[in-house]
Amino acid sequence: MNDELTTLAEAGAAAVVTAMATDLWQGTRDAVLRLFHRADRNRRPAIEAQLDGNAALVREAALPDDVRQALFGYWVLELAALLRRDPSCREPLAHLAAEVGAALPDARPASVRAQTNTAHDSGNVFAVQGGNLHVHKPAPSAPPQAPGGPVPAEIPPT
Repeated sequence: MNDELTTLAEAGAAAVVTAMATDLWQGTRDAVLRLFHRADRNRRPAIEAQLDGNAALVREAALPDDVRQALFGYWVLELAALLRRDPSCREPLAHLAAEVGAALPDARPASVRAQTNTAHDSGNVFAVQGGNLHVHKPAPSAPPQAPGGPVPAEIPPT
């Protein structure tokens, strides 16, 4: 998928999760269902259940923005797949994203985070986003022993 469609899927996902548990939700939900109905009528019940379940999670959460952030990636994937199946959904999705963005100018859409970590040779990568990471290394191991017991560090003079 090209960058333009990825950006559109991200904007659509941000609109969907931002509208959850707001006055805009019912209209946003209906617009998303219409998009999926155009592309794949058989998926509509599953998408409807997913939207309703996600909205309930946001509505009932102590930290709704954290839930929205967690749901953002899921909806990027769903909307990207929709755009691949039916490119004619581009314009309605762009309209939906713009409409929700204009209606909630103070809303902070879910951010997009990217991270690339590379380890070479015997390297290790320890990475995290939006949380804590604790790495505990074991104590260095003792040197290997010979079959008859430990190997002396040096041979004593005779």
